[in-house]
Formats: sequence, C-alpha cells, structure tokens
Amino acid sequence: MENAGADAAEPALSIPERPGDRADAQADAPFIAPVAMEDDLDELFPGDRGTLDSEVRRVLVHVLQRRFLSADNRVEWALLLEHQQLIESRMHDMYLRLVVDLGRGVAYKQQVRSDEFEVPILLKDAPYNRTETLVLVHLRTVFQREAAAGEPAPRIDIEDIEQTVLSYLTDADGSTARQQKAIRAALDRLDREGVIDEETLGRYRISPLVEVVLSAERLAELRAWLREQAAQQASRAETARAATAQKETTL
Repeated sequence: MENAGADAAEPALSIPERPGDRADAQADAPFIAPVAMEDDLDELFPGDRGTLDSEVRRVLVHVLQRRFLSADNRVEWALLLEHQQLIESRMHDMYLRLVVDLGRGVAYKQQVRSDEFEVPILLKDAPYNRTETLVLVHLRTVFQREAAAGEPAPRIDIEDIEQTVLSYLTDADGSTARQQKAIRAALDRLDREGVIDEETLGRYRISPLVEVVLSAERLAELRAWLREQAAQQASRAETARAATAQKETTL
C-alpha cells in the first residue's frame, strides 16, 4: 500500500521573528517616498522651476507691478514681512532694492545705482507733469498740517484741490474746463498709485505715501518754486495792466 502522505506538500516552517528584524526593515525604508516629477504638486505650471510658494510669488509680483504696497492690505503685508528676505533676494537679482517703511506702513522698490559698475536699469521713471505736481504739493501740505494737529488720515474734497491748483494755472494751461479735466486726471493717477483713496465721490483720504512721494526737502523746493511762479505771474499781470492804462490814456 502506497504511503498516502508521500506526495503531500511539506508543511512550511514558521520561523519566529527576531526583535531586531522589524527595526532593520524600517531603517532600510526610504525616509521620504519618491514622487514622480509629473505628480509634484508644487509645480504651478508646466516647466515651473520657481522655488517660492504661490502666495509669496504674488506678493513679489505686486511689489514689482505697483508703486507701493500698503499695510492696509493686511494679507499681502503679513506675507511680505514674513518672507522679506526671500523677496529681497529675488529683487536684488534684478538690481532692485526693497524699502519697507514700518512707520508709514508702506513698502516700495528702488532702482539700484552704482558709480563703481554698470547697472542695467529696469525701472523707468514716470515723472509727474505740472498739474500732477501742483496737486501733490497741495495734498502734501494738507497732510503735513493735519498730521501735526493729530489727524492720522486727513480727508480732502475735490473742490478744495481744484480751488488751490487753479490759482497756480494760467491761460497757457488752457481753459478752466481743460484745467479741471487735468486735475481730475491727476487725482485718478494718484488714486491708482495709492497716494489717495476716493472714499466717496469727490472726497479723498490722503495716504502717508504722500510723504514718500514728496519728501519735506522736495516740498520746500517746490513751494519756493511756486512762490516764484506766483510772483512772476503777478508781475506780468501788473505790467499788462500798466500797459493797458497807458494805452487808454494815450487814446
């Protein structure tokens, strides 16, 4: 009689696990599981080689796009302060300097310039025209006066601005309607740049940025220029009146 168990499978031997085996297996496992490049969620667009988080990139772009970044924008301001060194590093690569004025709650960029080596210029100056400068001088004067009186956020009406600025304009600047249009265009630009904020129609809040745009030294220079312009204008008007009077006497 054949042995029924002769062809039976040999039972597997159960080897007890040694205490160190599991620790060795864990040690051999990779510390961080590899992720395929196409599955990398940090890539914001195909071929992205950037290293900054999306939110930090947006702050950097806004600093480059806008003339100023205000602390009133709390989310971007907090990100700027948290990642200031990273953002500065990226800007320095482009020969730009980041200025953060904590006292006024404003950040802005400056073009790096050097007499020792040639610096490629990225920022192009967009100077203010005559009307824009006159509006700025008046806004800066009002801000200085109100701030000295303890008002941190002075307000001003467009009628006040127009009355003052129109007093410095002449017939060479066009008709009154044209001059008023130029004043409103100046206010629109300063509103876009964050120097003022139109809270209600025709009423503006003056931002501390006006002190950055127009320093105290520059304000003094412009005031002296305006006084000189006013004196010359008065002299010309007096000369014209005298000439008219002499002509009438001759007739």
